[in-house]
Amino acid sequence: MKHILVISARETFAALKEILSKLPVRQTLLEPERGALPADKDQFAGPWDLVIFDCGEVLKSENDRIPPCWEEYISKFEGPVLFVSPWRSIQVIDEAFRLGADDFAVKPFQIRELLLRVNALLEKRSRIVCIGGGTGLFTVLTGLKTLPHVHLSSIVSMSDSGGSSGRLRMSFGMLPPGDVRRSLVALSNAPELMNRVLQYRFKRGDELEGHNFGNLFLAALSEITGSMPDAIRVLSDILNIQGIVIPASCDLTNLVAEFEDGSVVKEEKEISECKNRNPALKIRKVYHKPSTSCNPDAYAAILFAHQILIGPGDLYTSIIANFAIQGVPEALRKTKAGKVYIVNVMTKPGETMDYFAEDHVREIQKYLGGDCLDHVLDSSSFVPAERLGKYRALNQRPVIVRDERTLHKMTKAKIVSVDIVSDSLLVRHDPEKLKVEIEKIVSHRSKHGHADREQKS
Repeated sequence: MKHILVISARETFAALKEILSKLPVRQTLLEPERGALPADKDQFAGPWDLVIFDCGEVLKSENDRIPPCWEEYISKFEGPVLFVSPWRSIQVIDEAFRLGADDFAVKPFQIRELLLRVNALLEKRSRIVCIGGGTGLFTVLTGLKTLPHVHLSSIVSMSDSGGSSGRLRMSFGMLPPGDVRRSLVALSNAPELMNRVLQYRFKRGDELEGHNFGNLFLAALSEITGSMPDAIRVLSDILNIQGIVIPASCDLTNLVAEFEDGSVVKEEKEISECKNRNPALKIRKVYHKPSTSCNPDAYAAILFAHQILIGPGDLYTSIIANFAIQGVPEALRKTKAGKVYIVNVMTKPGETMDYFAEDHVREIQKYLGGDCLDHVLDSSSFVPAERLGKYRALNQRPVIVRDERTLHKMTKAKIVSVDIVSDSLLVRHDPEKLKVEIEKIVSHRSKHGHADREQKS
């Protein structure tokens, strides 16, 4: 039996008691007296397996700071602290982080997500956040899903403008559902047939051809619930996913790329497809138009993570598309989490045609605003020539480290070159091989913290 101290009003305590009744826990209430510490506060010294603190009981607004008396009181608890807030606000999240909270949740509670968070804190699970989009994010989530003692969150790029997602975005003015759907299926605990249905793409029908059923399902849920984030939560419940899927931003925006010749390409689809332009042209800058801000849920996930995995995925349209969102680089620089960049295994004409691993790392650093990576994970896999034939015809080649000394001078991160490519015909990352290497990094960090970077200082 685990023991939880809840610092809140009786109404919140009752809600938590009902939700957490599914867990083997005993809850005790400490009720603030009009925002002040109660006279019998010393009776609740603990020890506690978890403290849940509703900051809405002591803050008058989302812009306030926690009173010093409460700050001192909370700092005395040795176990994990879950901050609960009535505001989905960057300011409150920053305040929780400043006070040393371990995680953050918003009222009214989403039951499945709250249970995941509380379980992760009680069982001391590693909180891993994956950032990206496309098939790369799907691959890494598929592998990590089977890791024990891990709490997964997927932060998904919202800049997709092609295919079924682009059509639904145009028709409904909704956030693109494609990358969200892939993350949900990757983390799903639903029967395999359900996952196949969500991935099914219609091959005929004037209006349906090319659409993905899962995208249509999310479009319907978005219309019913009123927003894509709420639609994601509903479908997450239906699939009983093993983690949390979070849109990087909740604003409808377009990704814009400026190239070295001065040309400008608008929309992720046009950047990615590389039609009617020299595929070797390098991208000078990417940004969102109109500008967009980080979803507070994504900001909190980054801030309170233990480990952050960046990639794999298209460098600009899947990964840096997230870093071009106001608040994301700031959160990544502020968090105490270890940061792993998983380098792509193949170049991509129109984005990274002549790029080496050093070029990938340089661009990541540019958009993060500095060298804050702890590990760079790149492939040392041998790929037979017969598997590379069709890629050469498309002007693609494996991404390699051109000069190890240059790469080591660029970053204090530990460079990990290992066999992580699938043995299938397609040259892409292997989920199981990625899982093995990431598990090693997570395990090492839990024992040694920032040792890798400090040894290289």
